[in-house]
Order: sequence, then structure tokens, then C-alpha cells
Amino acid sequence: MELRQLRYFVAVGEAGNISRAAKKLFLTQPALSRQIKALEEEIGQCLLERSAHSIRLTPVGDALLSESRDLLQRADAMLDRVRAAGQGVRLRVGYAPSLASSLLSVAVESFAQKHPTARVELFDLSTKEMLAGLEDDTLDVALGVGQPRGGRGLKWTPLLQVSVQLAVNRNHPLARRKQVTAAEVASEPLLVYCQRDYPEYWSAITGWLREHQQRPIIAGEYDGVDSLLAAVESNLGVALVATSTARLVPARVKLITLSAAPEPVCIAAGHRVARAAEKPLAVFIEELRHAARALA
Repeated sequence: MELRQLRYFVAVGEAGNISRAAKKLFLTQPALSRQIKALEEEIGQCLLERSAHSIRLTPVGDALLSESRDLLQRADAMLDRVRAAGQGVRLRVGYAPSLASSLLSVAVESFAQKHPTARVELFDLSTKEMLAGLEDDTLDVALGVGQPRGGRGLKWTPLLQVSVQLAVNRNHPLARRKQVTAAEVASEPLLVYCQRDYPEYWSAITGWLREHQQRPIIAGEYDGVDSLLAAVESNLGVALVATSTARLVPARVKLITLSAAPEPVCIAAGHRVARAAEKPLAVFIEELRHAARALA
């Protein structure tokens, strides 16, 4: 039994017609029929029930179709790994610095020790850009807020839960408080991440304020954590940020605990489901999990 024969059989099973499958495979119909017949002789079982214009899988054929898909997927992944071993592994990682920089520094160092020929490329991106990068295969991994609904053929591995705090200028009146309420937050000019690029952030903070019957005064939208914190440092307003932002906070900015705070944010690693079997990717995800456990 050859992998080539299994590929032919899968094409026939999915097309439901030998003629259509032959066209897709750039084979003649008699040549494809001979390959399927040889496979049936190898197995010693009938795989197809043939009629004048179509075919139907027998129970044995149906079982072989499922097994063949799995085997071929693993064979393709093995070839990818073998080729990568000769070329050096390349991992392209999109991340949100406000959430993931502390995780990444630990995980990348450990991964590099296990894969010394690997090249990890890091890209500071918005949520929207990360999802697009995973979808069009310009990113291998995205590290940010997990997408609980999944979809897009993506898998998310939860890593760490982080709480939300209020960032204020150290000269701001609220800086003297140990805790602030939702009403006090809503009474201040609120600086936020851009809604278009960070929809999950908007959903979380506006949902929390609505729960407390508050309407925020949006004073500015920003494309990343650096510009957002710079605006807070300039006393242009206050901002709701994840506690993981603490290591990026300037000296003139203070983080304050929220009373009845929003639900913690889940930092997760996302990748395409179809690439889950790739060893370097799986190792990198595991290093991220180890780093998250150390920080928890």
C-alpha cells in the first residue's frame, strides 16, 4: 500500500465520482480505477459500490477514508518538519505587548535552547492584525486575548488570567486612592485602545461600565500600549489596562485597583488547527504554558 494510492482513494471518496476525481488528479479514469482496484486487492475488501454515474463507499471504504485522511495529514506534517530541520525553524509570533511581553521573554529563551537553529520573529500587532495574520499564514502564533468563540479554523490555548486596573497620572486626584469605583472611572476622561483594532477590549470595558449603569467619556483612542500610557502620563485622562502592563508603565503613571473589577482577561496563544501537529509550534506553545505557570 502506497501513500499515493491513499491520496487517490481520498480524492475519489470526497468527489463521489471517479471521473471527477480523475480530472482533479490529472489522471485518466481507467488509470485511477486501476489504482483503486489495486488498493482493494491489497486490503482484500471492496471499498466502493459502483453504479453507472456515481460511487458509494462501503463501510470498509468509509473507515479507510477517515483513517487515510488522518495518516496523510500526519505524513504531510512529517515532511514539513523534515524540511524545516534542514532549513532551520522559523516561527513568526504576533503579540500584544501590554499582555504578553513578560511571557514571551521567558518562552522564547527556553525555546531557543531546545531549537538552537530556530529563528523567532516577533511582531507587535493589534488583535485585528493578529487574527488576519493567522488566517493568511503570515503568522504562526498569536499571543493576546483569547477568542472564546474560536472559528476561522483557529485553536486557542489559555495561558494566564490577568486582572484590569486603572492607570492614572501620579498627580491625578485618584492617585491617592487605594481603590476606585466604576462611577469614578466614568466621571473621568477615558483613554482607550482603538475600537476597530481591539474589539475585545472595547467589549470588556464597555460591558463592565454598563453593568454599573455608567457611560464613559471617551477622550481619545490609541493604537497601542505605548501611546496609551504616554497619554496617561501627560494627564490627558485615565485608562483601563491589564495588570500585565505594569512592567511597561512609566514612572509618572500609577495603577490603581478597581472595586467590583471586570472579569479577568484571558491571555491565550492562537494558531491554525491544521498546523497543530507541527513539532516546533507545539514545543513553543508548551514553553508559553511553562512561562505562564511560573508567572501565575
